[in-house]
Amino acid sequence: MRLTEVTPERLAGVDPSQVDLFDPEFHAGGDPHTVWAAMRERAPLHLSRLPDGRSFHSVTRYHDACQVLGNHREFTSERGSLLNQLGHGDAAAGKMLVATDPPRHSELRRPLNRMFTGRGLARSEHRIRAAVRALLARALDGERAPDGERSLDGEPFDLAREATMLPMAIAGALMDLPEPDWADLVQWTGMAAAPQDPVFMIRNSHATLAIAHHRLFEYFEQQYEARKGTEGDDAFRLLMTMRDGELTREEVVVNCYSLLLGANATTPHTVAGTVLALIERPEQFRAVRENPDLIPGLVEEGLRWTSPASSFLRYATEDVELSGGTVPKGGAVAVWVGSANRDADVFPDPYRFDVTRQENRHIAFGYGAHYCLGATVARLTLRIFFEEVLDTVEEFTLAGEPRHLTSNFVAGLTGLPVLARARRTAEATA
Repeated sequence: MRLTEVTPERLAGVDPSQVDLFDPEFHAGGDPHTVWAAMRERAPLHLSRLPDGRSFHSVTRYHDACQVLGNHREFTSERGSLLNQLGHGDAAAGKMLVATDPPRHSELRRPLNRMFTGRGLARSEHRIRAAVRALLARALDGERAPDGERSLDGEPFDLAREATMLPMAIAGALMDLPEPDWADLVQWTGMAAAPQDPVFMIRNSHATLAIAHHRLFEYFEQQYEARKGTEGDDAFRLLMTMRDGELTREEVVVNCYSLLLGANATTPHTVAGTVLALIERPEQFRAVRENPDLIPGLVEEGLRWTSPASSFLRYATEDVELSGGTVPKGGAVAVWVGSANRDADVFPDPYRFDVTRQENRHIAFGYGAHYCLGATVARLTLRIFFEEVLDTVEEFTLAGEPRHLTSNFVAGLTGLPVLARARRTAEATA
């Protein structure tokens, strides 16, 4: 997703009716933020029709997005929550967290909450920090000048690619998944989240998605069989032994798939996108270095800025009034999160990356009952990442062109070549 600044000249030349927001290629190489700005201004409820007859409304204003995502009585998640499922439904409807409405959603979510908050999360903090330190050590590896700095003629380090392993440090621990499997799981979830992207595509997008689903579901089915009759307090076994509304094997498998997809498809893109924002705005990096208390603000602004979960799909259960018109009963609605998070009615100067931004009420983790289960985990990972960056990295510089993800679901980067310069230590400067 290209994170462009909207200008009056660009805005004046946009005709939303001529733009295909369904096309993943547009989100990689086009200018969606200018299109969304035009929609917020002139067509806040925009109807798109695909050549095959399918159609969906786009919601681009913040308060409309919150209404669609937050009111499950008006908008259901049980007919598919991803734009690529438009018109096809979801085989996991009523079985998987993201494809259920309350009260069933609450029944599935309640026992998992404690795994992703409080003591359950605190046990994993050291794993996250170790993973971050290992990543930054690789970034800073190589020849060092006498003053302790890394030579800038070293090999570039692909931060976007390396960051894909960060969520596995905690997801792997929380779900008790063997570490040798992590690289495959990251690849398969990438294929599932962005089957049209050249990094993940095998033959074509349909084949890629089918292969990803087959491998992930087969993997979790094997894990299910291996855990039968064993003890443990991981999220996988917790789902297997739920007392309220006992889950079938299929329900356990699809929810493990959903948990892992959510972790691997979002957090790495916020890491890479936020670092890119800091490279392009060195004064913001200096502000955080001079005042580390701004790290939480940096995390929240990075989440707003990148909005890695780019879109969510819902279906109207009745005729519903939104800004710009009425969604008819049964109509599909795509909520564009990156647009909502740049609504000037909620975020002053929305195209400014500002680590001191106050009342940052972004919806990068969604809104309402489906607010991301792993939000606390993601925030912790991002906070630790930037704490360690401030301790070890003097600056990042671009070492090549960023590569943008081809997806209408996830906004992010598949490549961010950088050079990292190490901070001078007391010993090195003595």
